[in-house]
Amino acid sequence: MPPKTLRLILGDQLNLQHSWFQTTQPEVVYFLAEQRSETDYVAHHIQKVVGFFAAMRKFAAALQNLGHQVIYYAIDNPLNQHDFCANIQSLVEKHGFEVVAYQEPDEYRLDKKLSELSQIKGLTIQRVSTEHFITERTELADFFKGKKSYLMETFYRHQRKKTGLLMEGQQPMGGQWNFDADNRKKLPAQAYVPEPLVFHHNVTEIVNQIKTAGIQTIGSIVPENFNWPTQRQEALDLLEYFCAALLPWFGSYQDAMDTRSWSLFHARISFALNIKMIHPLEVCERVVQAGLENPDVALHQIEGFVRQIIGWREYMRGVYWAQMPEYAQLNFFNHTRPLPDWFWTGATKMNCMRHAIKQSLDQAYAHHIQRLMVTGNFALMAGIHPDALDEWYLGIYIDAIEWVEITNTRGMSQFADGGIVGTKPYNSTANYINNMSNYCGSCFYQHKIRVGEKACPFNSLYWDFYERNREVLGKNPRIGMAYRNLDKMPESERTAIIKQAEKYLNNLNDL
Repeated sequence: MPPKTLRLILGDQLNLQHSWFQTTQPEVVYFLAEQRSETDYVAHHIQKVVGFFAAMRKFAAALQNLGHQVIYYAIDNPLNQHDFCANIQSLVEKHGFEVVAYQEPDEYRLDKKLSELSQIKGLTIQRVSTEHFITERTELADFFKGKKSYLMETFYRHQRKKTGLLMEGQQPMGGQWNFDADNRKKLPAQAYVPEPLVFHHNVTEIVNQIKTAGIQTIGSIVPENFNWPTQRQEALDLLEYFCAALLPWFGSYQDAMDTRSWSLFHARISFALNIKMIHPLEVCERVVQAGLENPDVALHQIEGFVRQIIGWREYMRGVYWAQMPEYAQLNFFNHTRPLPDWFWTGATKMNCMRHAIKQSLDQAYAHHIQRLMVTGNFALMAGIHPDALDEWYLGIYIDAIEWVEITNTRGMSQFADGGIVGTKPYNSTANYINNMSNYCGSCFYQHKIRVGEKACPFNSLYWDFYERNREVLGKNPRIGMAYRNLDKMPESERTAIIKQAEKYLNNLNDL
């Protein structure tokens, strides 16, 4: 007789295509739990908590409809001990399970936690793949063995060859691997942007349970109209909408920012991807197919999307498992400042920051350039402690899970890893923001001014950042131009800019 088996499913493992679920077995029971251990390690956006709980509940119902046995602990279940090991041990004692199986967690924290299951006496522990990622955990580390930094472009080309996406034999379709130079256009003032596809879920019951439990959250929600996907078919609907309505312009305007639309031409499937409702390869294959079949879709629109998924997403996961747990402590510039209070409200005179933060609080979403070149750019130049920014990004975005958040934050955004992910800091003056958005035209500050009451903080903070970090950045060949321009300034102008930056840095809450 097969042993009685309990299979744990985490909230980001909602993959109905997993081999576990293809046959029903009477001796197997699946277990899902909404736990305070997962809601409380940072203050999460209310929509993020709701999104996980709603998707988990629908996933459990889908399993039951397929004939599987499921034990589900909601957040208010009195049997719920809000700890995976404690919950599993009590279920083992109550039901006599002989085997406990789980899929590899994607967070280091949970990986260590579930390894403690081996301490339960008389229990066989089975660990299996999530069957989700294109690469194995250690694949990037093995690929770059002996290297101090990991060049994403090299890894991306390896991924293209491995998957065959946009390839003609061993050569890239279109004669080049990367069309990033075609992906940096500002949205024209008269451009038409389709309304995003949203869903309409009433999640009032879940919201009330979260509030009754006393879970601390950030951001806002309309409980009668929760608009994120909560099951696989909705995620596929989002993907199809992207292919039909957004893909023809995605690549050109993927870096653009505009107050007229909170989603622009982005697919917004990252939440569905990161909780594994859909697979990265099926997503890319569908986008490639749709793009190549549509004569109105240029190759750079497709490549820009594929690069984000099989390149950047898999790359960041590889960096995470190659560098954790030390990566979570890296602080290359020794930054120590706390986040300004307005990161939690959006109440700042900087229009770009106000829009990006308010959108994040309202939608639990901002696209990658808003995160990198607005909020992240400011935090880097203001010297915010990476721990504080990590917590903010991890909490505020519905798609933020540590394996993808921390490498983007400490690596790409804050250069806190000293160059493991990026070869230089990603920062800019207001000129970049003005070139890529319509934020600056209606701002209290003036994007061309460096000194004075109306001087945009991004300008003086930019030059001050390089001046105060000259010792560690001065020899970096990728930012030599910044130092040459800084050194060409008249002494009086450079002094005035540094004083302006010091004023702003001493009064961050007033900006």
